[in-house]
Amino acid sequence: MFIIGGIQKTTLVDFPQKIASIVFTQGCNFRCGYCHNPEILDFNKKTNFKTEDFFKFLKSREGKLDGVVITGGEPTLQSGLYEFIKEIKNLNFLVKLDTNGTNPQIVEKLINDNMLDYIAMDIKSPLEKYSQIVCSQVNVNNIQKSINLIMQSNIDYEFRTTVIKSQLSYDDFEIIGQMIKDAKRYYLQKFVPSKILNSDLLIAETYTDEEFKGICQNLKKYVDIAEYR
Repeated sequence: MFIIGGIQKTTLVDFPQKIASIVFTQGCNFRCGYCHNPEILDFNKKTNFKTEDFFKFLKSREGKLDGVVITGGEPTLQSGLYEFIKEIKNLNFLVKLDTNGTNPQIVEKLINDNMLDYIAMDIKSPLEKYSQIVCSQVNVNNIQKSINLIMQSNIDYEFRTTVIKSQLSYDDFEIIGQMIKDAKRYYLQKFVPSKILNSDLLIAETYTDEEFKGICQNLKKYVDIAEYR
């Protein structure tokens, strides 16, 4: 089963250097307070979005779109993810997967079967703080396995972290840098208060541009590209 929670027909920024459509999947095993998609965190089979309608739309965009971004929620919770991606690939579109890294066995199969063209994995915090940040119990060994799988693959990728100042210290970024040592790209994402799961965080602050610059400069001893956005 593959449950679509939402669709964005066109994006110029979510798939690097590609014009893409975004599919948001329902359901997530995390409850990050700063989540911008709280309405799709729970599984709800009553949805207005049908997979057949999406593929009908996708076929109508041949020659206009380069690919599809599959995000969530957490897409690897969908039992029909493999077949959904396979159908996209059969239409000759590129696929970018956004994942939280909790299901490395699924990520590994998709990589091995050449189903992905780009992977973006969220790294929430140092491993010892994961459960605290995501408000769920986490097998952190799976997080590290996914990091290693992605870095050892031949697929283009990025790691990224949403940053709230009270949650992540300078030392935390140092630890994350060591976790992903020799990675291609690591992006720090400014927390932007808007529609989020935990309204208490609406007053939370992120780092200043100058502070971000310093953090990124330090991270460059671990990764090829470290930038904030």
